[in-house]
Amino acid sequence: MKKVIVTLAIAMGVSSCTKPVQTEQKTVAVVKKQEPFDWRAATVYFLLTDRFNNGNTDNDLNFDRSKQTAKLRGFKGGDLAGVTQKIKEGYFDALGVNAIWMSPVLEQNHGAVDEGTGATYGFHGYWTQDWTRIDPNFGTEEELRELIKTAHEHGIKILLDAVVNHTGPVTEKDAVWPASWVRTTPQCEYKDYASTVSCTLVRNLPDIRTESDEEVSLPPQLLKKWKAEGRLEQELLELDTFFNETGYPRAPRFYIMKWLADYIEEFGIDGYRVDTVKHVEEKVWQEFKQICDRAFENYKKKHPKHGMEKEFYLVGEVYGYGISGGREYAFSDRKVDYFDKSFQSLINFEFKWNAKQLPYEALFKKYDSILQGDLKGKGVLNYTASHDDGQPYDADRTLWHENAIRLLLSPGTAQIYYGDEVARPLKIQGAEGDANLRSLMPWQQMEERELQEIAAHWQKLGSFRSKHPSIGAGKHEQLTATPYVFSRRLKTTTINDSVVVGLGLPQGEKTIEVKGVFADGTSVRDAYSGTLSTVTDGKVSIATPFTLLLLEEQSK
Repeated sequence: MKKVIVTLAIAMGVSSCTKPVQTEQKTVAVVKKQEPFDWRAATVYFLLTDRFNNGNTDNDLNFDRSKQTAKLRGFKGGDLAGVTQKIKEGYFDALGVNAIWMSPVLEQNHGAVDEGTGATYGFHGYWTQDWTRIDPNFGTEEELRELIKTAHEHGIKILLDAVVNHTGPVTEKDAVWPASWVRTTPQCEYKDYASTVSCTLVRNLPDIRTESDEEVSLPPQLLKKWKAEGRLEQELLELDTFFNETGYPRAPRFYIMKWLADYIEEFGIDGYRVDTVKHVEEKVWQEFKQICDRAFENYKKKHPKHGMEKEFYLVGEVYGYGISGGREYAFSDRKVDYFDKSFQSLINFEFKWNAKQLPYEALFKKYDSILQGDLKGKGVLNYTASHDDGQPYDADRTLWHENAIRLLLSPGTAQIYYGDEVARPLKIQGAEGDANLRSLMPWQQMEERELQEIAAHWQKLGSFRSKHPSIGAGKHEQLTATPYVFSRRLKTTTINDSVVVGLGLPQGEKTIEVKGVFADGTSVRDAYSGTLSTVTDGKVSIATPFTLLLLEEQSK
């Protein structure tokens, strides 16, 4: 495996109960090891491509997107090359990240929407105008290919973001698609199933007629664009091949799903985060899974040594879904199981509230019982902050220590929102609405002592989680209530993993119960401090300046 050089922040005072001491930076050689992987236990890093890192300043302005915008409402330069740069530097390795989800990178509106204090461009990626092209502000196909190749060399999966529900808004440069493709009214009222699905999410966001099986011609603006770019014949040939081979009607949704599947078959992405799931008929997602699986199998046949997972991964954004609902999301007039023949996982909008309101054991036991029960074999993606949730777990960024513990040690898949690991501000002076959540990654401040301490805490927890899929996918068991100690164990045909974690412990010398998890005489290591100990009479005694222990067998 490729050796990479990374800069790690080494902090000795990250416990909330400890006075911080001096920090230092050490450059160390890290050999990326291929750890056991399970999507149910993955650590997913979600980044807004435009706001993460500018790796190529030559692509910062395209399509004359030069209007004066409202605060944080325009393109800021982040791109695929910038993500690749940070993968190569080992930034994600140090954080224990084994999957990256990027906001959509397809070609966006050329024009802007003028609202309020200024214009807004589609920097966020959810205003698609051409599903067959990467937006030049984000980069090129070659740069996407390089990003995926580099990520896979580091043992990191890549998720792109799929938008099937809508096009971008109508602007002075972007015409509405034909009426056979989209509806522009009514606007959704969210009263029941119909007024959530067969409508536009908001004003001026044309809704794809995903319910229609009527065969439609391609939009004239797309044909004109492809012809000018010299690829009309190739695109038409590929569409003919797809529809002839699959037998699907040339209905709007199948065009879009074919275009999205191309990024699987041509580039080898590992999964899709799917946008606005509950605003589309559930049968569409069953069709989408079939199309994605077909493309994934085709890619693996062409690249037999690639070593990809057995199944293409789909995680859905059913806005408002919570783990307490189990397999179902409840509209006012019906319930829908979006796991049925479609998604392996759904984003869990409930987690931030559970993390804030529940004690450790209540939180962990709740998630364990549901994931090992109603959701057995499926998963949820937990988060504490995101790009469109105006009520994050820690809006003021004062609970970073607890944020990392609750997110990274809870059962389920964990989503780190870019900058969580350095407490990137979520309140920006002069910004309005969700622009507050979408500031630039603070690379220029990374040398500050406080950010290093925060990052070190997230790195230690994240690295421990990455090594041990039992944390996210294993069986939870409380060992003692006082002090609070629990185990996680996962045993499959390919994984046999056990850990013991203690929280809220005294600083200095501490003794905890590990009987039934680690046998007497076993050498164990606290992954948080690096301190070693040996199991005696079913217990571990260990001295560290911290209030938590992350115990693993030393050999691991």
